[in-house]
Amino acid sequence: METRTEISSLGEFGLIKRINSGIKTTLPDTIRGIGDDAAVIDTGEEFGLLSTDMLLEGVHFDLTFFPLKHLGYKAISVNVSDIAAMNGIPRQVTVNLALSNRFSLEAIDELYAGMKAACVDFNVDLVGGDTSSSRSGLLISVSVFGKVKKDKITYRNTAKANDLLCVTGDLGGAYLGLQLLEREKQVFLANPDMQPELEGKDYVIQRQLRPEARMDVIYELAEAGVLPTSMIDVSDGLASDLLHLCAQSGVGAVVFEERIPIDEQTYLAASELNIGPITAAMNGGEDYELLFTVSQASYDLIKNNPKISFIGYMTGDKEEIVLHTKGDSWVPITAQGWS
Repeated sequence: METRTEISSLGEFGLIKRINSGIKTTLPDTIRGIGDDAAVIDTGEEFGLLSTDMLLEGVHFDLTFFPLKHLGYKAISVNVSDIAAMNGIPRQVTVNLALSNRFSLEAIDELYAGMKAACVDFNVDLVGGDTSSSRSGLLISVSVFGKVKKDKITYRNTAKANDLLCVTGDLGGAYLGLQLLEREKQVFLANPDMQPELEGKDYVIQRQLRPEARMDVIYELAEAGVLPTSMIDVSDGLASDLLHLCAQSGVGAVVFEERIPIDEQTYLAASELNIGPITAAMNGGEDYELLFTVSQASYDLIKNNPKISFIGYMTGDKEEIVLHTKGDSWVPITAQGWS
């Protein structure tokens, strides 16, 4: 009798590792395959970057509260974020759609209006894709092609001990925005006459519905003459993505709790929902900020950039990935892990 192993026994990252173990790249222009934010292809003078993401209704978004225009924007933005994490510039995107007959032409126009707005914001061209019918709602798959100069590319596996650990923007807001939207959905389902209580929560709602890939910081790092020693985008939460960086680079890390950037509105939402703001920042995900390391020599060049927070440093002990809390204790960082 054949044995059956549930995918859930491995989780998402275990599944990716298993798939990757059986994949061998053979072409000389394939520089980097599975395992980073984007695949790397030698195009001659530069490296080409290729990344793809899927968004599935009922898994990644709920159309009860997710406007189609915002969804279209987010679909492009999260892919551009992967190119940013390689220190690259996005150039072209393709979009694959599978949709059921409950979607009208007007609904598709609204979805593409968001995509077009994102293409303008990130200076990319939408150059093609595929469409199909679906029996179970909406599926969006976006692929993005970018490029980067060969001496400017940034990987996940090149952090070094004593590098400084940095993050852009602030963390935890997207997760709390989602929790607020989910709460209001349940209230509405129980009583459709109830008005949503979202006043004053615009920032965290926007962090969930319309995240911005941090291409602005990529340009600013270049202007400052700073090349990160490693980088990843924060899609799965600070803890999970830091662990990827450490595992692939063979280093440890110390993160200082008081240095983790959290917006005031995120603190207020966390208090209202009775969720620890640090828990949201460490494990929430979907912030699409950039987590990166720089050499200590780069500190003076970017220390005054208000978009960048220095939250810790890398160590030579790959077993030591810890959070130094405000209460002066040392807590091992573990990923809650997405499945």
